[in-house]
Amino acid sequence: MKETTLRRELEAQRQINLASNRKWKVINPSVKNALGEPVGYLLSPGENSIPYAGPNSSVRKRAAFMNAHLWATQYEPGELNAAGTYINQSKGGEGLPKWTKANRAIENQDIVLWYSMGITHLPRPEKWPVMPVHRAGFKLMPSGFFARSPALDVPKPEAAEKATTR
Repeated sequence: MKETTLRRELEAQRQINLASNRKWKVINPSVKNALGEPVGYLLSPGENSIPYAGPNSSVRKRAAFMNAHLWATQYEPGELNAAGTYINQSKGGEGLPKWTKANRAIENQDIVLWYSMGITHLPRPEKWPVMPVHRAGFKLMPSGFFARSPALDVPKPEAAEKATTR
């Protein structure tokens, strides 16, 4: 895996890349594990797509967070909504696009990681008249918190059975 340090907000506007199986790791360089590596979390994308709304459409202007799958911003308590506070009344450009114009440093800072998922719904006759469900998501996994798998010291099944029957 090739690691690239993203130091500023504009660098952190990233797209998924299926060819390289792109993932993102957020680390705390000041906290090291038993192996001397920084602890962090790994964001692993699930199903996703690119936005099909045109670049100049009102939807895309108002919800410009969809222009990147990943954004990272320096933590700011008032920055709560990726598209700004009043999406339907907005002319666009609020939220993430506005905040990241400052291009604040994110390296060694408290950050907020924003991940956008897009689903392309392809209707099938089996979904009529009710679409049952379409699951989408991602994984946020600990990375480097342990020197080895924490499952290695799990009791054997028979030992666990005896412990619960007492």
